[in-house]
Amino acid sequence: MILFKRSEDLTVYLEKQRPAGRQVGFIPTMGALHPGHISLIDISKRASLLSVCSIFVNPAQFNDPKDFQKYPITIENDIYLLEKAGTDVLFLPEAGDLYPGGIADLERYDLGYLETILEGFYRPGHFQGVCQVMRRLLDRVQPQHLFMGQKDYQQCMVVGRLLALIGSDAILHTVPTLREADGLAMSSRNMRLSGEERAKSTGIYQALTYLKENCRPGELAGLIDRACDLLLKHDFRIDYVEIADTGTLEKVSIWDGKQKLVSLIAAFQQEVRLIDNMILTE
Repeated sequence: MILFKRSEDLTVYLEKQRPAGRQVGFIPTMGALHPGHISLIDISKRASLLSVCSIFVNPAQFNDPKDFQKYPITIENDIYLLEKAGTDVLFLPEAGDLYPGGIADLERYDLGYLETILEGFYRPGHFQGVCQVMRRLLDRVQPQHLFMGQKDYQQCMVVGRLLALIGSDAILHTVPTLREADGLAMSSRNMRLSGEERAKSTGIYQALTYLKENCRPGELAGLIDRACDLLLKHDFRIDYVEIADTGTLEKVSIWDGKQKLVSLIAAFQQEVRLIDNMILTE
């Protein structure tokens, strides 16, 4: 694995690879890697792509400065895991490389409805920060394939819109969420949970499973209320529990039995905010 810290060096290296016709698979991360991240590397490798992973904790996407400060940093272990997975390139930029003028007064993107709901509503500015960093990373890596995890369902939709807005030819692959044995979605934030909090955190998976197993045509409000009760019994503080259209994320309150649905949850286990989702309909 080759490690680059400067954009210029990464660009020179990748330009030398392109004449050979090898396509690039890109896996953007904020580090604190877990098997979910590594599964994205594995998919890229199996497709015989030149697999590039970035690690950058993006200050522009944290609407809460305390959350940014508490984000887990495990760079030595991250490098070990990436080398073990056979990653070809690790891009490890400094903030000044991606944001030479700082993060004030950055460009903005028209994300439409996606920026007003769910994560967009509860984390104002978050998706602008995601787009700002992704634009910079995409410009530097110029991948043909982009791999992201379904756990960040709305974020994947936002990045898909960004690709369209900037005219990128990169193909976005949204990969199913990897889960622990008890159902908890793998996440870097899980590292911040105490033992007791970790045990209670399975309530999100239980609530999602309940929604999937009990979703029937008709009114959905009562179903959501019971899922909320499950979360409250596990001592969660709830931001949202919603059932939405899989393609638009528009809220669905009455189901016709045909529309494709996804359930999405964001809730705090003490000070750690967790998100998850589950497709409800085949």
